[in-house]
This record gives sequence, structure tokens and C-alpha cells, in this order.
Amino acid sequence: MIERLQISNLRNLTQVNLHTAACNVMIGANGSGKTSLLEAIFLLSRGKSFRHHQPKRYIQHHQHTATVHARLSDGNTLAIQKQADATTLLRLNQSTVYNQSILTEQLPTLLIDPSSMDMLEQGSASRRQLLDWLVFHMKQGFHQQWLAYQRLLKQRNSLLKKSKHLTHVQLAELRSWDKGLGNHAALIHHYRQHVFTKWQPYFADSIAQLLPSYAEQLSLSYHAGYDTDVALEVQLGERLEQDLQLGYTRIGNHRADIHVHWRSNDTVVTNDTMLPDKLPAVSGSKQVVADTLPILKEQAANVLSRGEKKLLITALRLSQLPLLLQTAATTQASTNENERVLTATPVVLLDDITAELDERAIEILLSTLAKLPCQVFMSSLTADVTPLVNDLWSNPMVFHVKQGQILPF
Repeated sequence: MIERLQISNLRNLTQVNLHTAACNVMIGANGSGKTSLLEAIFLLSRGKSFRHHQPKRYIQHHQHTATVHARLSDGNTLAIQKQADATTLLRLNQSTVYNQSILTEQLPTLLIDPSSMDMLEQGSASRRQLLDWLVFHMKQGFHQQWLAYQRLLKQRNSLLKKSKHLTHVQLAELRSWDKGLGNHAALIHHYRQHVFTKWQPYFADSIAQLLPSYAEQLSLSYHAGYDTDVALEVQLGERLEQDLQLGYTRIGNHRADIHVHWRSNDTVVTNDTMLPDKLPAVSGSKQVVADTLPILKEQAANVLSRGEKKLLITALRLSQLPLLLQTAATTQASTNENERVLTATPVVLLDDITAELDERAIEILLSTLAKLPCQVFMSSLTADVTPLVNDLWSNPMVFHVKQGQILPF
């Protein structure tokens, strides 16, 4: 858990020095800097902003760097400094480190913000990242496999873009990369599938709370991005000509996706017999009942209202925390070397939730978080949420944010 947070030159936050609690509420008008504080925590954890990937977009004008520093309750200190040219300096306990994943392990962050509310309609990347966040924190070997896969994929795509006709040397090189991609892909899929299976009942529980009337109709499915019954290496070889024409690799782990399905309560008749109430009333006639099946074809995004989609996405994210924390509790007693032991306190970032969710959903979300061993930072335009926060948490901290200044409310 973050005990002290320091931010320098990030957007309108020139110098911030905060002592924080288990629950922290930032209240302020649009443009005051409350979202920038959440952005700073996310940047420290993930190495990138959730608003803009280019550092020059969030480094304060006329400044060369933006810096975020945090002291955690376990005594560890984390720091990140970003320069306008994207040069990054990372520190753990005053020592320079060279992999962002080291800080990510120390400070797992879960973000629920307005931009994520379009996740169902966007491309697969945001939904895939949702699963991979879980897999990273639950599976020890996943990240290294993912990095190796990405390196080979980048090399393969670079070669595909160069020419539509490969030399014998290039073809041999590509086949070597395909073999490596296939090996990494099998392990990545194994990790994802295992975590996804564990995730499903937690998602069902969250749906039962947030969208109870649809609890029996919504379900998740995981798509690997390729046919897992055939080695990826073989499929890449079969599709090489098409990939050369397009200039990129069309199948693989990088095309994986999570889908939310809607199962309709409507039924369809599956034979041509007359329904019982339409049969003639003739003594001794055989009553033939038509078979009926549920319709399973709709994507939830095509059926739910805008408000219901927000609740669904909230359920997707909220359901991850209990799984992560429960797995951490059971893994500590396990000897499985593939399981990662979560020792850090997850940090949940809630940006402007009062504008996105109704009162009932906010109450369910916050009451669930209050029962979990996590730290919460939330932003709000008004103080309407503070009575509920005071009921759920002991000694929460409420701040007023105005023009980059953060003061006790």
C-alpha cells in the first residue's frame, strides 16, 4: 500500500507530497488535476499513462522530466522519471532497475475509468490486456514468454513488410522465428486458459451483484487467436503467402480476445410439426411437441444499453480483484513454481465513477472494495460519495483538488 506519494511536473501537478490512507478521495472540478494524480500512480506501476503514450503530452510545459515517487507500507520505495523523448529511469529502493515489470510486481494497479467503458466496442487489445493483467500477477513464467513472443513477432512483421517475395535465406530465418513463436504461443495460451477458467466464476458473482436480472444470460469466452488444435508454426507456414501480401502476421497470441456473450430467453422451433395447442383434437392422435433451443448468437455489446454496458465492464474489472487476492492466499502454501505469489497490496484507481455509474452500482462497487485488502484512490466532481466512503472505511482521506493544488477537504 502507498503511504506517501510524491509527484513532480506531471500535467498541472507541479509539486505534490501526500500521505495516503486505505481509501483516498480526490474531489475537484474538471481540469483541476484529480485524474492526473491517478495517472501518476498508474504511470509508476505500468510505465505508461492511461491517457497518452507520449511523455511529452503529460510532462508539464517548459519542463524536461516528470517524476513519481512512492513509499510503500512494507518500506520499499519506487520511482519513475520520464523524459520528453521517452527515456525512462526506474528505481527500486534507490537502486536503478531496468525492467518495468519489477515495479509492476511491487505496485499492481487496477483502473476503472470512463475511457474503459467503451471496451466492448473497441478492438481486442483492451480486452486482451484485461486478461493478461491477471495472468501476469498469477503466473510466474508468463511475462518472459510474452516478451520473447513479442520480440519474434516484431522481427517477423518487419520481414513481411520488406518484400512480398522472400529469398531462401529470409525464408529459413522466418521458419526459425515461426518455430519459436509456436513454442512461446503454446505456453502463453496455457497460462491464459488456466487463469481464464479460474476467472469465470468470479465474473459470474460480479454480474449477479451488478446485473442480477441478466445473471443467467451473460457469459465469457476466451479465444486464443489461432486454432490451438494445430501447432501455430504449421498455421503460420500455411498462411505465409497471405501474410506477405498483407505485410503482417494475422494469427497468434497477439490476436487473442475475450468475448461477452448474451444468451436470449427467446426460443426457436427446431422441427416442422405443429405446436400442441394447434393440433386437432382427435381421439388417439399423437401429440408431437416441438423441440426448442435458446438463441446463443448475440454479443452482449449488441444487446445491452449504454448504462448496462458500464455495469458489465465494471463487473469484468471488479471480478479480477477477489480472484487475485484469493489466489495469493492459496498460492503461499503451494510449491508450484509456475504460480506467482502476490505480496503487494493491489491499488484500485476509480476515475470519475459518480459520472459513469448510478448510486446502486457505486454502492456495490465500493462496498465490495471495502471488504478486500486493497487500497483505493478515487476521483469525483462532487462530495456526494463521501458519506458512503465514511461508512465503509475507517479514517479515509478526502482531498480537494484545485488548479493542481491538493489540500485536505
